[in-house]
Amino acid sequence: MSGHHASDWDRDAALTTARILLEIKAVNFRPEEPYTLTSGWKSPVYIDCRKIISYPRARTRICDLGVETINPAIGSETIESIAGGETAGIPFAAWIADRMNLPMAYVRKKPKGFGRNALIEGDVPVERETLLVEDLTTDGASKIRFAEALREAGAKCAHTFVVFYYGVFPGSFEQMKAMDLTLHHLATWWDVLEVCRERAYFPESSLTGVRKFLEDPVAWSRAHGGVGSLEEALAHKGKAG
Repeated sequence: MSGHHASDWDRDAALTTARILLEIKAVNFRPEEPYTLTSGWKSPVYIDCRKIISYPRARTRICDLGVETINPAIGSETIESIAGGETAGIPFAAWIADRMNLPMAYVRKKPKGFGRNALIEGDVPVERETLLVEDLTTDGASKIRFAEALREAGAKCAHTFVVFYYGVFPGSFEQMKAMDLTLHHLATWWDVLEVCRERAYFPESSLTGVRKFLEDPVAWSRAHGGVGSLEEALAHKGKAG
C-alpha cells in the first residue's frame, strides 16, 4: 500500500510537506516504545505539527500549499470564514485566513458560558460556509466535534483542512462523510516514508517497524496494548471526554 494522490501537484505538495516536517524534526519514529494517541490507538509514529510555528520559512511554505490545495478543491469564493480548532489549529487558521483575506474565529474544546456560541470565540457568519482548519487528524473524531459546534452556532461547515492526516486508522473518512464533512490534507505517513527513502532520516530498523504498523495499524495497536477497533477507539475517546 502507498499514498494515493489525485494529481501530480498533490503528490509534489505532499512530499514537500513531508520533507519540511522531517527537516524541522517534527516527525518521531519509536517502534520499540509506542506512543498512545488520544483515541487509544498505539502508534510507533508521532507527528508534532506545532513545531511548524517556530520555523517561519516552513510555516510560510506549508500555509501557501494549504491555500493552493483549498482553493481548487473547495472554491475560493465558496468559503466565507475560517475557524481554527483549539489549540493547535488556531495559528494555522490565522495564517490561512490572512492569505485568503477572510474573517477568522476559533472553536473551544470546552464551553465558556452558555448558549449556542459558548464554544466559539469570534464571529462566524450564519448560514455561510466556514472552513475548519487544524494541524492534524488521526481518526477525524475531534474534527466532527468542532464542525458540530460551528453548525450549532449557525454556520455551515462542510469542509475541514489539516496539514497532516495519519491516513491509516479505520473509519475516519467514513465518519466524516456520514457527518457531511469532507477532509482535505497535505501529507500522510505514506508520504513521510517515501521521503525517508531519499535520505537516512531514521535507521532502517525503525522504518521497517513503521511499515509494519502502516500495513495493519489495528493489529499493530492491539498487539502493543492499544485499542483494537474503531468501536474501542470511539469508546475510549468518550471516556476521555
